[in-house]
Amino acid sequence: MSSSISVALAQLDLVVGDVTGNTDRILEYTARARDRMRADIVIFPELSICGYPPEDLLLHSGMRLRVEEAVEKVRQSSNGIAVLFGFPEYVDDLIYNSCAVFRDGKKLAHYRKQLLPNYQVFDEKRYFTPGKEAAVFRLNGIRCGINICEDVWQKGPIAASRSAGAEVIFVINGSPYETTSQKRREEVVKKRVEELGVPMVYLNMVGGQDELVFDGGSFVMNSAAEVIFRGAAFDEGFYQVELRGEQHGVVPVEAEIIPPLPLVESVYKALVTATRDYVNKHEFPGVVIGLSGGIDSALVTAVAVDALGANRVRTVMMPFRYTSTISQEDAAAEARALGIRYDVISIEPMYEATLKQLRPVFEGRPVDVTEENIQARCRGLLLMSISNKTGRMVLTTGNKSEMAVGYATLYGDMAGGFAPINDCSKTMVYRLARYRNSLSPVIPERTITRAPSAELRPKQKDSDSLPDYDVLDPILEAFIEKNLSVAEIVAQGFDHDTVVRILELVKRNEYKRRQAPPGIRISNRAFGRDWRYPITSRYRFPG
Repeated sequence: MSSSISVALAQLDLVVGDVTGNTDRILEYTARARDRMRADIVIFPELSICGYPPEDLLLHSGMRLRVEEAVEKVRQSSNGIAVLFGFPEYVDDLIYNSCAVFRDGKKLAHYRKQLLPNYQVFDEKRYFTPGKEAAVFRLNGIRCGINICEDVWQKGPIAASRSAGAEVIFVINGSPYETTSQKRREEVVKKRVEELGVPMVYLNMVGGQDELVFDGGSFVMNSAAEVIFRGAAFDEGFYQVELRGEQHGVVPVEAEIIPPLPLVESVYKALVTATRDYVNKHEFPGVVIGLSGGIDSALVTAVAVDALGANRVRTVMMPFRYTSTISQEDAAAEARALGIRYDVISIEPMYEATLKQLRPVFEGRPVDVTEENIQARCRGLLLMSISNKTGRMVLTTGNKSEMAVGYATLYGDMAGGFAPINDCSKTMVYRLARYRNSLSPVIPERTITRAPSAELRPKQKDSDSLPDYDVLDPILEAFIEKNLSVAEIVAQGFDHDTVVRILELVKRNEYKRRQAPPGIRISNRAFGRDWRYPITSRYRFPG
């Protein structure tokens, strides 16, 4: 046979619930693919009509009406080009995660996702009914199969497409980022290609959605299981790939292959992308951050500026009697380097007024962590007040290490709308700060090198309350991300009593994390929708 298909891949950042806006973008890119690229087919991501994941919006009757109208609009606009897109399909009381291919107003194929992920951050079985049939359509003499995301992770659905005659398979995806995601996707697709001997076109979405961030990285693999095209990570892209029908099968023509990002760079881009989208999709005019002179707020501030621009980021230093001169100097230096607004508001008067009001209740009781928490809550009150008055959202600055063990103040430094680094360990925070400074030095060097401290009492250091982070972080990773027992963690070389103490702290502080703002998932298990430990529990460690 002698034929070919010009494929346009729309790696887009779509918005959950914005059916009208998403449909308009589908129509816009369809027209571009037809008129400018002269493509034969344009492909859009999983559930592109409604955005992914739509969660309980799917159950709203108004969503059903809007989706059905949008699908019809795409059908009517499919003149001169085939359009493959995803949408929730409503059939009586059932919902399918579906996709369709239209051309010139006619349906060429219709497919329902067969494997519904129900682990980690996914709960598709709550909403969708699995499909059962393969879908293959002929375009320019080439038989094309369709699968959706999870379908590629097991052999069955892909094999069914091949058995139905597919010579190339299009896989549309809503696959969220974690640090190893691109490598694992390509390994899985490689295995399927080796099993079935057909090329695959893998299209992924991009952009932030609540706690998830999608990294794109769309790719095409030939029948020899070689990547012959890879799109950018964390950027929208509109790519064109040619598939040629040869005597021995379909051959994708080699195109640009963008290298995968190094680990720390990919995490940083994930933070920037997710922060930008969370703020912009909620239509906040900007953000406000408590810039303390410490490493966490320094990193969050740099991320915010890279995501939103300097004019949309406002910082506040809120010193107290324990705030060091170094902290104040470093916070001011970073604000100057980034060109952002920087205010200084002392919490001393608020703190003294609060203690005065509480004196009759506190009488006879020693000074303890209560007074430290009052400092943090004074700062939280100032930041939330600025947020209310200006409309800017507060970004919190807690990292995963702190959130795990409760080294944070409820209604204090935990008060805010979004937590950019709450899935980044403290050791990752340092790596990210170094990476950001490699682009341009905006975080003062001594902010990175000095011992971390909350500065809530004289000469306080994090190590007064916690093990060093090079000990703490591996213990937390072993428990949170690998589900290892005390004995298994101790076997890795850690002190038994230290392990038990840390795991008890994690358990005890679940109530705090349930009240924390959402943040960005970058690991294979983040606090939030990925972590469902009970608040009330009598489970005891070791165990």
